[in-house]
Amino acid sequence: MSKILIAEDEARIAAFIEKGLRANGFTTTVVGDGDTALDYVLTGDFDLVVLDLGLPGKDGFAVLRALRAQRVTVPVIILTARDSVHDTVAGLEGGADDYMTKPFRFEELLARVRLRLRPTDRAPEVTVLRDGELSLDLRTRRAQVPEGTVDLTAREFSMLELFLRHSGQVLSREQILSHVWGYDFDPGSNVVDVYVRALRRKIGSTRIHTVRGMGYRLGV
Repeated sequence: MSKILIAEDEARIAAFIEKGLRANGFTTTVVGDGDTALDYVLTGDFDLVVLDLGLPGKDGFAVLRALRAQRVTVPVIILTARDSVHDTVAGLEGGADDYMTKPFRFEELLARVRLRLRPTDRAPEVTVLRDGELSLDLRTRRAQVPEGTVDLTAREFSMLELFLRHSGQVLSREQILSHVWGYDFDPGSNVVDVYVRALRRKIGSTRIHTVRGMGYRLGV
């Protein structure tokens, strides 16, 4: 079981990441400042670090420089509100393995974590998800139904991917909001219902079922 250090000083975001990673089988530790993050990583007990740049004490750049200066090769995924090209280039040139900006979708972060932890001899990742005659190509981000190819918006793609990865399972509105809209969602919003209706128009009205009082389910 892989051990991940989450270096994030915003408690709400740290809890969101930790909950998601633990639900997917990872062991996690959360720290809220750069000095503690550096000390923890130097123990050698972690397989990957999710590193915020805006940490108190040593910021993320300083932590990353210190790790690489000591030839610590643990994979580091930078997670930050800074989205300028300069910061992105500085992070990657400073030794980061990946770079994500806030706000973010947990599903995307999870995919990047799995990629960085993947053994080199592992089987190739699945690139097409299927449920009966419905398929979704993760590379082209297009769906395929018997009537033809379907172009999707970014949110529609994310929602359909979630449904296909959990085909046959009932997903609550809160689960869908959390995975598709990230940590910064309004639980009282009806945006899920709006997007489900849009997906039904594109892939067929009978594929996504409403489960009264619970949520939605793809498939039988």
